[in-house]
Amino acid sequence: MKKNSTNHYDILIAGAGFAGSLTALALQKSGLKVCLLEKGKHPRFAIGESSTPVADMILRKLSSKYDLPWLYDFSRYGSWQKSHPEIVCGIKRGFSFFKHYPGEDFTTDENHKNELLVAASSSDLESDTNWLRSDFDAFLITKIKESGIDYCEFSEITKAKRNVEWEFQIKRLDKNETIFSSFFIDASGSGFLAQKLFGIQSSANDFLTNSFSVFSHFNNVPHWIKILNERKIPIDDFPYNPDWSALHHILDEGWLWMLRFNDERTSVGFVLNGEKKLYEDLSTEETWKAMLEKYPGIKRILKDVKLHPQPGKMLKTGRLQRKMEHSFGEGWAALPNTVGFVDPLFSSGIAHSLSGIEKLVDNIKQHWGNDELFYNNLKEYEHKVFEEIKLIDCLIAGCYKTMPYFELFNAWSMLYFAATIAHEQRRIKKQPPGYFLNADDSQIRKMVYDSYEDLLKTISSKNPSNAAIKTFTALIKERIEPFNSAGLLDAFCKNMYRHTVAMI
Repeated sequence: MKKNSTNHYDILIAGAGFAGSLTALALQKSGLKVCLLEKGKHPRFAIGESSTPVADMILRKLSSKYDLPWLYDFSRYGSWQKSHPEIVCGIKRGFSFFKHYPGEDFTTDENHKNELLVAASSSDLESDTNWLRSDFDAFLITKIKESGIDYCEFSEITKAKRNVEWEFQIKRLDKNETIFSSFFIDASGSGFLAQKLFGIQSSANDFLTNSFSVFSHFNNVPHWIKILNERKIPIDDFPYNPDWSALHHILDEGWLWMLRFNDERTSVGFVLNGEKKLYEDLSTEETWKAMLEKYPGIKRILKDVKLHPQPGKMLKTGRLQRKMEHSFGEGWAALPNTVGFVDPLFSSGIAHSLSGIEKLVDNIKQHWGNDELFYNNLKEYEHKVFEEIKLIDCLIAGCYKTMPYFELFNAWSMLYFAATIAHEQRRIKKQPPGYFLNADDSQIRKMVYDSYEDLLKTISSKNPSNAAIKTFTALIKERIEPFNSAGLLDAFCKNMYRHTVAMI
């Protein structure tokens, strides 16, 4: 096929999840001719569902900067319900953690020794959301089509070569086509395509975190608040209903997520520590059953659940951690969730992807046609993404180290919330966003990395003493103090924090 106006583009994007679609829409609004390819078809099942205040802030910024006014409504549960109640989502008031011990039902005390609730919003209407990705991603495709962006489903890139521009061989259903583009963006969400096209390897070699997941969507998942009530566990001072949050049940060797949608569907998944290789030889169903038998409190929740028709089965991953050797090359770049992934513990995936869109599209918009500035900025973009992944990895790895000791887990997790507050404050003050979670802030980096070394010393004995745990907690409280506008680790709060979004 000869090059012509119908198959030549400024930018070709592979992957039509929310990140690829929003990138395409922002680039078109920047005056570029864009083509979006999707290997499958929407609607399709996907996870990566839990939003955060940072993600909301970036959605609002993208909405304003790239003239996408409809996008703004998706940055709050209340405005989402008012504008698009047909697109399924759930209320996410914050992060909730409940510690379970092997062989025991869930227990706690009046000081919430096995509970931690961290509010991220002041009300349901102002809250973040859990995205039903199949609905949200499919909605964005309707916006792609309305915009006039060329969109191709069931399209797979089989080969690529570059002279002055890219020439991509595309297999689309039973036909072979050729597409030409000046630049290529990999939004596929894995490293497979970059390895196939460019020989860029991915590995988990540099990660501290080692985890895998067993998950699906379910119906008939009982509300945790109802179970607490049945067991006469006090909930009067909860800052919100934990069922309308990112609900984490913390285990000794991992955790269980529960993300509830407003159509009574619930996303549920175990994420387990892969270091000890306790479950790698078990099937998906055997792993699920083993966890229910080990934790009576979890079995109480999940014993009668039914698989939702989408996807209609339980799924088991390999190791979640991966990172590409490079995030860009001549004529191409990848979005953060394609470059690498750590673990879903702190719901960082959506916000990190959006921050990558923010950086990459801004560079293209400002420096399109000026290769020197453009590639210098891509080099900086790569450094940012790698440093962000490194920081997220350390924050999550510390959580896995502390999961058997909830008081330690409680203290360690405050480093994440402190980094988040610092980043939110930067954005609220309309300062340049810099690196995600302030990974460019030397004080944040030192706080996290020094604390990780101190944590390793604290848990070097099999069972750290109460004195050692209290010493570590006091150290974390001192280190987060410059960012702690929410009273984190204040004993008076009893692990119940009402609103942590940074205030000016």
